[in-house]
Amino acid sequence: MFSSTVDGGTDGLFAQKTMDISDEALASYKNQGGYDMLGRTRDQIRTTEQVEATLAICQALKLDSLVIIGGVTSNTDAAQLAETFAELKCPTKVVGVPVTLNGDLKNQFVETTVGFDTICKVNSQLISNVCTDALSAEKYYYFIRFMGQKASHVALECALQSHPNMVILGEEVSLSKLTIFDITKQICDAVQARAEKDKYHGVVLIPEGLVETIPELYALLQEIHGLHNKGVSVENISSHLSPWASALFEFLPPFIRKQLLLHPESDESAQLSQIETEKLLAQLVENEMNKRLKEGTYKGKKFNAICHFFGYQARGALPSKFDCDYAYVLGHVCYHILAAGLNGYMATVTNLKSPVNKWKCGAAPITSMMTVKRWSRGPTASQIGKPAVHMASVDLKGKAYELLRQNSSSFLMEDIYRNPGPLQFEGPGAETKPISLCVEDRDYMGRIKQLQEYLEKVKSIVKPGCSQDVLKAAVSAMASVTEMLTIMSTPPFSSQATI
Repeated sequence: MFSSTVDGGTDGLFAQKTMDISDEALASYKNQGGYDMLGRTRDQIRTTEQVEATLAICQALKLDSLVIIGGVTSNTDAAQLAETFAELKCPTKVVGVPVTLNGDLKNQFVETTVGFDTICKVNSQLISNVCTDALSAEKYYYFIRFMGQKASHVALECALQSHPNMVILGEEVSLSKLTIFDITKQICDAVQARAEKDKYHGVVLIPEGLVETIPELYALLQEIHGLHNKGVSVENISSHLSPWASALFEFLPPFIRKQLLLHPESDESAQLSQIETEKLLAQLVENEMNKRLKEGTYKGKKFNAICHFFGYQARGALPSKFDCDYAYVLGHVCYHILAAGLNGYMATVTNLKSPVNKWKCGAAPITSMMTVKRWSRGPTASQIGKPAVHMASVDLKGKAYELLRQNSSSFLMEDIYRNPGPLQFEGPGAETKPISLCVEDRDYMGRIKQLQEYLEKVKSIVKPGCSQDVLKAAVSAMASVTEMLTIMSTPPFSSQATI
């Protein structure tokens, strides 16, 4: 059993601030999430100084284990710590737990993360309330931005749950290289199409990471961040921009200019929660619709927009039943990982779309989830950086995205808004799970086990004494399968190269 825990995230760790774990201490946090018990910070444990400080603290506190709870960044740090501790013979074992509201820690071992279901259900109810208001007033377009960082998993799931008229996924914008003007035109065309059916209201969802997927805005941000790194003051950055960047910067409304000039986060990304992309799009759409109205190409009513940002206050919500069950099971898995003396592993649970009694518990080395990015620069492409657990984007060939696209036309024109209601621990809504989880077939370990069962069957059938025909059929089939799998497991170099 664990006897103590760090209080206050990485800051608490470096300050050696601990608290004893007891039934009494945990009682008031049961099914409450626990953020306020453990505390959280955005610091990384990555630099040599931070790793050495963590090592010294673990030795000073005589910690048997260090359980790191978080997403791609935290678990990358966990892998580095585990390797360093092993090299230096530190007895503290490091284990990772997949917890992030953004849902971007996904791979063959991790189907979804703790927190994703809760944040999507809370946001979906808020979105649905706005949809009902739009349908009631019939004269406003609501532009809603909400958390999700760079990947659009939250936006996709919330769209599937609440059925807004439009959702703009960052991955779509990135793939099609849509400019801010392309996106504006898309929305304006949708507004015009709805006006032809006498509908002058609607709801548009915007993930907060959208700003970094729009090519010209991303390039502008990169220039601004580069000037920050060179020590140029915020007041002078606009005068140091290249001609094209300066022209774009001057075109943007003053409120967006001010937000783009904010200092970047520690990972060099923009302060996404502070950039009001929804207000920018609403203003651009309003300007374009007024222009069309004046030119006579749009004969509807005046365009009215209301903007909302459903921010990070949602992460203080009570967790869903699914997230509670998932977290409890992962906690038990962590205990067994540490009892087995394993280091550098992540607790995993698969087959999550099935009832709890059919979930499959396991542990996977964090290194098996890590890759090194490459520059896509032809045959001279080279590896850059260190191995890391990288963010998983929305799969535009996946079943969840396909479901959204199948329904996008009816969502746009028919106002089939859906309200999932509040979180429930009992009743018919208590057992609901993320739609994007349920439509996908992500039971990787289950299929591995199924394959092993087939191989055992082949071994039991094809053995000394079997007929020549059985042997020939087995050899022929296995040769074909082996050849096909060899080709599939060796992708061409160009497909390995990513930016």
